[in-house]
This record gives sequence, structure tokens and C-alpha cells, in this order.
Amino acid sequence: MKKAFYLSFFLIILSNCGGGVSPVDEALEKQILHFGNGSEPQGLDPHIVTGVPEHHLLISMCEGLTIANPRGGDNLPGVAESWEISEDGRTYTFYLNKNALWSNGDQVTAQDFVWSWMRILTPSLGSQYPDMLYYLKGAEEFHQGKISNFSDVGVSAINDHELKVELKNPTPFFIRLLSHYSTYPVHKETVLKHGTIDDRNGKWTRPGNFVCNGPMNLKAWELNKQIIVEKNPLYWDADRVRLNEIRYYPVSNESTEDRMFRAGQLHVTNVVPLEKCPIYIENENPNLRIEPYMGTYFYRVNTLHPVLKDRNIRLALAYAINREQIVEKVSKCGQAAAYSFTPPGSAGYEPDTDVPFDPQLARSLLAGAGYENGDGFPVLEILFNTQEGHRKIALAIQQMWQENLGISVELVNQDWKVYLAREMTGDFQISRAGWIGDYEDPNTFLDTLRPNRGNNKTGWENEEYDELLELANSTNEQSLRYQYLMEAERLLISEMPIIPIYTYVRQYQLSSDVKGWHPNLLDTHHPKFIYLER
Repeated sequence: MKKAFYLSFFLIILSNCGGGVSPVDEALEKQILHFGNGSEPQGLDPHIVTGVPEHHLLISMCEGLTIANPRGGDNLPGVAESWEISEDGRTYTFYLNKNALWSNGDQVTAQDFVWSWMRILTPSLGSQYPDMLYYLKGAEEFHQGKISNFSDVGVSAINDHELKVELKNPTPFFIRLLSHYSTYPVHKETVLKHGTIDDRNGKWTRPGNFVCNGPMNLKAWELNKQIIVEKNPLYWDADRVRLNEIRYYPVSNESTEDRMFRAGQLHVTNVVPLEKCPIYIENENPNLRIEPYMGTYFYRVNTLHPVLKDRNIRLALAYAINREQIVEKVSKCGQAAAYSFTPPGSAGYEPDTDVPFDPQLARSLLAGAGYENGDGFPVLEILFNTQEGHRKIALAIQQMWQENLGISVELVNQDWKVYLAREMTGDFQISRAGWIGDYEDPNTFLDTLRPNRGNNKTGWENEEYDELLELANSTNEQSLRYQYLMEAERLLISEMPIIPIYTYVRQYQLSSDVKGWHPNLLDTHHPKFIYLER
């Protein structure tokens, strides 16, 4: 059924480019970017969603205090045109751009950020990203219900255009994390018009209702077909924006997306099919891009599962995987085998952990847990979302676990929304996962595995691990910070609530017509810097 849908979708698109002129050719004059976005997004509420497809959409339509630098490095001004930091590194004063407007014409104010940050920290909203603001004084306590008065949280409006933020400790990466969509403001009146502050399914994100403050506005959303955004004339930096439209296509079938690109239907793809990557490399495909990417592909383990709560079983599963073989024979696009959660070299951080491929040790650990030669071990389920690359990796790991451990493995494929829902509710045993840094600092990886973090879906908790990260985040001295982080990483790998597989590269195809597009570790491409030219 899925194959039939993708084929019909592809044919429909082809039929829309009558006269032999492709959408990519037509786009030059009209400045319309055709963007392969991988999956149908789970939504457009920046305080609810999580995922790369959502990231692409939200950075085009909304804006926080800062924006990621398209060339990497320090963030650039967003809504905040400037800021001051106190000598002790705990107090930030942001000066908001007085020309910053919501797409309905209302002015963006400091009070908008106060209300929006209160919203994401409201426990009943069920956000997976409240911990992005835990660095604020009182934020974690408010989210956990230990305090009820939001005025006790370290964010306040001095006036309409000055925002004061007080942190618990000096946080060297704080400015960088403010470009993440979880910190974006939302338009209070619009949210409350269509629901309550903690409504997860409010109609305010639908076309015709959506109000935000970024370079583009939501124009149309055709489910499983396309999402169209158009230039926002009220954006404070609208004169810089040259694109008139971006059309995002949720094509999770990699081969279909590849054909669309070659047929002139897309300017940029989400990925390159695994089987095509070595061919394109050998043929020196001029559209192929393989770039460093601050991300790790891993398997998430449900440590609350009756069998998987055993640390030795988790280690056995990890030691039975030949990562070098996976990157050489399966992914085949320049990925590096991963032996840590944090990618080596992230902001100068070099983890010193190892995850050996040792089938003999793996079998010994499994036998010690009561399952010699895999006898009596229950069928293990690997959950992954619809994408051919994920299936091929799951097949490889399924075979390795069967051969090296003697256990039976079942593969379960779900579409993006169902996959996310099952992870969120703990309805999984092993799930494929990927984590792309939210900001350029190793903390963006390690912090996700702390208790009470919305993205820690493993159920794993470790007091010593938590204490090490607290120590790391209470000092500005870089070498000492990294020492604590490395100790935490060693502890994490010794417990294995996640099983690292490989370090990502960003492999995709990009039309030569796309200008202003720069490779960067977070793969963030702000629309106001991009245009089309041949």
C-alpha cells in the first residue's frame, strides 16, 4: 500500500510540471525552494514537537532570541538584537528588536518570552524539552511542581523590549541553545483563542490560524503531500529574505525522493539512499554532499523492560554488534563507527570510551544473565520508523544478534508519528534513534540521559551520572567541565541504556541553483540566507 502511495505521489508531481519544464526550473524566477523533508511532521507547536523534519519547518516560520550561525560558531541576533552578560555569568539582559513583529502585526515583546517559557515549563503540557530551560533559576522546580509561582523563575520582562534571565550557574552554551525551537515564543492570544495554555492539540497551528514571527508564514498543509510556507512581509529582516516560498515534501521513501531530485522536483533531498551513496561517490555526482554532522545514530533501550533492565544483557547486545561492518557494508556513506554517545570533536570534546565488538564476551554476559546460547531469551523487538536506511541497519543488527547471541529478533516498522508515540509511552523494547545536537556543546547529548528529561525515554537513572553533569554545568573552566563530562560518558557507556551505532555524516543532494547554503555541524539553514540562482 505504501509503495502504491509513493508511486502515485511521484506521478502526480511529475504531471504538475507540464510543458517539459520542471519545478526546479520554474523556481528560479519565482524563488520557490523545493525541499525534501523526510517524514510527515508530528506538528508545528515548537513546545511539543521533536525531530529534524519539525526543525526545518519551525526555523523558517518562527524565531527565538538568537539564530544559529549558518557558517557555524557563535549565534547571531534573532529577536534579541543584542545582550549583556554579568561578570559572574549568571544574569543575561536581552534587548529585543523593536521592529520584531508577529505575523498578525502585533509587536514581539519581552512578556511574550516570559509567557512562552512559562508554557513550556507547565507540567500539564507534557513537553519533551522543558529541560532546555532548566538552567534558569527555579525553572526545574516549577516544572516539577515544587514551586507554583512563576515569578520565582529566573525570567522577567524589565519592559516591552528588555528581557532579564537569571541562571542557576554559569552556562557557557546558553546563548547557543537559544536558537533551538523549544525556546521560541508563541503568540499568547492565538494559542488561547484556540485552546488552553497546556493544550497539546490546539488548532492554532493550522493554516489560517498559525501566528509566528519568522521569515516565512504557513500557507498550506496538505497532509502527506506538502507543506508550503511563504515570505512574511512583516518579518523584521524581510529585506534580506529572497525566497518567496518553500515547499516541504514528506517523502520517507528514499528511492522515491532520489527519483524526484533527478527529475527536477527537488532542490535538496533529506538523505541519499544507502545503495546509491557509493555509486554517487564513484561517479563524482556533483550534487552529492557528505558533510560533518553533530549527531549519533543509536539504539535506545527500554531499561524498565523485565529483561532489558539487566545491565549485563544490555552490554551483551552492544558487544555483539560489529559497527565497522555496518558503516562499511550497510550505511556506506562516510559514517564512522560510534563508541560513545557524544560525537568525537564536538566543540573540542574527545570522549575516551570504547564499545568492543566481542561476541565471546557478549555470549558470556548473556549466559551469566541466565540465557546460555540464547536459550529461553524472549523474542526481542526492534522498533524503527519508515525509512529504508533504518530497515537495512535493523536487518544487519538482527542478523548479528541472532548469529552472535542465538536470540530471535523481530523488526517492527511504524510511520513517524506512531513511532514517536510508542517511544513516548514506553511501548518498545529496543528502538532505533538518532540525536542531533541542539547546540554545539557535548552537554546537548549527555544531558538528555538525566532523570526527568523529556527525551530520556530509556527509563535509566543514575545518581552519580546526574551529579557529574551538575558539576560540569557549575563551572566555566573548560578543561574541568570536559573532565566531568568524560567521567559521565564513561559511566553511561558502562551502563549502556543507549547503544551507539555510528556517528552521522550529513549525506544529501543539493542543486547547484541553491545559494547561501553552508555546511555546518547542526545542519541548520536559515531561509533568510538562502536564494536561487543559476
